[in-house]
Amino acid sequence: MSDDPQGKAFVTIFDDTYDQPDCRAYFRMMDALGYRNQHHAVAAFRAGLGALCRARGLSAPRILDFASSYGVVTLLMRHKITLAQVLARYRSPEFDRATPQEVIARDRDWLAGLARHAPPLHVTGLDIMPNAVAYGRAVGLFDEAYAEDLEEGAPSAGLAAALGRVDMIVECGSVAQLMPRALDRVLAACAPRRPWVMTSPIRGNERAAAAEVLARHGLVQEVLPVAPFIHRRFESDDEQARAIANACAAGHDTEGLETSGHFHAQVLLARPKGEGGDPRDWPDLPGAASRP
Repeated sequence: MSDDPQGKAFVTIFDDTYDQPDCRAYFRMMDALGYRNQHHAVAAFRAGLGALCRARGLSAPRILDFASSYGVVTLLMRHKITLAQVLARYRSPEFDRATPQEVIARDRDWLAGLARHAPPLHVTGLDIMPNAVAYGRAVGLFDEAYAEDLEEGAPSAGLAAALGRVDMIVECGSVAQLMPRALDRVLAACAPRRPWVMTSPIRGNERAAAAEVLARHGLVQEVLPVAPFIHRRFESDDEQARAIANACAAGHDTEGLETSGHFHAQVLLARPKGEGGDPRDWPDLPGAASRP
């Protein structure tokens, strides 16, 4: 969570949805609040992954889903399905009465039957919520999963070994921008691979401290040439006012964006300088501004 200069919470946190034994409450909360960040961000992440694979000759890249929760980013990166289809699934009344074990079994079978994007991915899930990462591992989203708080301490031996093989780090929504100590520990364990880092923070939630950590690890951060997109609806008028103030303080024009009633996000890319070329030349970057 982020705070504004007056000490008020920047965003509303829905902690009760993040550590249930299955994903129902999480996806229904996303649906109710009109979440769209993952829909837009994952399309950009996949374009970045393509550029990384071309630059490094990767045929089976390894991904760290940072602050992974129940694995929605992994689900969309790996499987040929939309966020709207995922959210619609959990509106079904059949999920009202199911036990967590039944939900996990159904989801494991459902995911196993979905078509997959190329290239094949090896995904490590990382979150502080044990039930969330356990669900992701149980249904087959994560090949490895760790419930660890890297703001508080160094990664375990198992997680450190997994990080040492990571090619790309992805995160939706702002968390990576808020935890520079965790980011520093992740990148230290990744060395010397210098993975690309792609995040989609809420506008106004970018943090200079994160950019400084990235720079210390040899990564240059830039804003991808993709128009700002909806994160979710504001939960209250107070939340909207705080978001507008934070976005304006960061230099963003909020007219028609945050003023429309929604948080808006943007995609940040950190990589070794110039590796992978100009994003405007990536063939599959959605809505990219053309080269002048």
